[in-house]
Amino acid sequence: MRIVKSAIAVAICFLVSLPRGEEGMVFYSLLASLWCIQMYRSNTIRNAIQRTIGTVVGAVYGLIYLLIYRSSAVNESAAFWLEMGMVSLGILLVLYTTVLLDKKQASYFSCVVFLSIVINHSTDMVPYLFVWNRFLDTMIGIVIGIVINDIHICINPDKETLFISGLDDTLLDKDEVLSSFSKVELNRMIDSGMKFTVSTIRTPASLMEPMRDVRLNLPVVAMDGAVLYDVKKNEYLHTCKIKPFISEDLIRLFKLSGLCWYANVIMDDVLIIFYGDMEDETNLNMVRKLKVSPFRNYVKRELPANEDVVYFMLLDRTDIINSFELVLNSQPYAKFLRIVKYPSVDYPGYSYIKIYDKDANKENTLNELKKITGLEKTVTLGTIEGQYDILIAGDDGNEVVRQVRKMYEPLLFRRKSK
Repeated sequence: MRIVKSAIAVAICFLVSLPRGEEGMVFYSLLASLWCIQMYRSNTIRNAIQRTIGTVVGAVYGLIYLLIYRSSAVNESAAFWLEMGMVSLGILLVLYTTVLLDKKQASYFSCVVFLSIVINHSTDMVPYLFVWNRFLDTMIGIVIGIVINDIHICINPDKETLFISGLDDTLLDKDEVLSSFSKVELNRMIDSGMKFTVSTIRTPASLMEPMRDVRLNLPVVAMDGAVLYDVKKNEYLHTCKIKPFISEDLIRLFKLSGLCWYANVIMDDVLIIFYGDMEDETNLNMVRKLKVSPFRNYVKRELPANEDVVYFMLLDRTDIINSFELVLNSQPYAKFLRIVKYPSVDYPGYSYIKIYDKDANKENTLNELKKITGLEKTVTLGTIEGQYDILIAGDDGNEVVRQVRKMYEPLLFRRKSK
């Protein structure tokens, strides 16, 4: 739509220039309007302000130049040197003025306007009329650009539905990257009022890295439903933790089994990952890789007494993990736990086990999110058949955004779904 809107803005600039005749130069309107057609409305307003300030500064100094140049009495041989000196001094003043106004981003536009006025127009009969027309041309383009960029073909966006998307193999591609298309469209729709968030097995730290450029303004369901995290305030709004006496028994079992373990604990809205001594090279490599992130806090020490653990994680060879799972399920406290096992993508031949409280799940945490937002209607999108309202093919990272856009922004000719 940005491409289409650019073409429409150009056509309208031509139409507006018709009644102005020779007084108007559509070229300046075209430049200004195209500069204002941006991905986000905030960028459009910012660029419009820059262009306006740049135009005013350049036009004022251009008019001063023309008036001084016309009043000077020099012969033709000295005119070149006078023009060179005055234009160079004018550029210095234009740039310094934008610095004084703290509008350095407008410096380039100020220079363009100034030079367009002073070069080849120093002998015009009515210099201030030319300056006014160039200013008016630019302002016409700015207004057209802002108006066209704000036009939407959707008349009734669905702001009463909460859209929840999975992350890995759903919103992110196989390289764990969010596409530029998805990023731009998500930000645009969120800025316009769409209620959108994500639900993932990841920690908030791991979540924020691929999603850092998306302006999420609702809490996210993280750690496979164990927490509800406010990305704007950096607060955990809801947590479901393992009871301390069970955590103590689990750690004893880990040590007896000779396994490396990681206890994820939330202290004052900070995620701390406690872990013990380890000799396994795969676990050592994983810690070295992950601890460099500013979102993670690894602490090599015993878990403090009576500390609530959100979940435990273990990483080891798949055969060892499978054997340990049988041992874990035979424990009397296993009925109070939810145990998740899956193979590692980063470390072939290895598997993870994550241990949560039995009530730590996405459904319960989603209900908490609905209470906070006051939204009753939800639409979930993911890749696991039977677990989501809309099934997404795992090979297309843009499909989530396309599906959400269809539901959030019904077109003029499309009836809004009930």
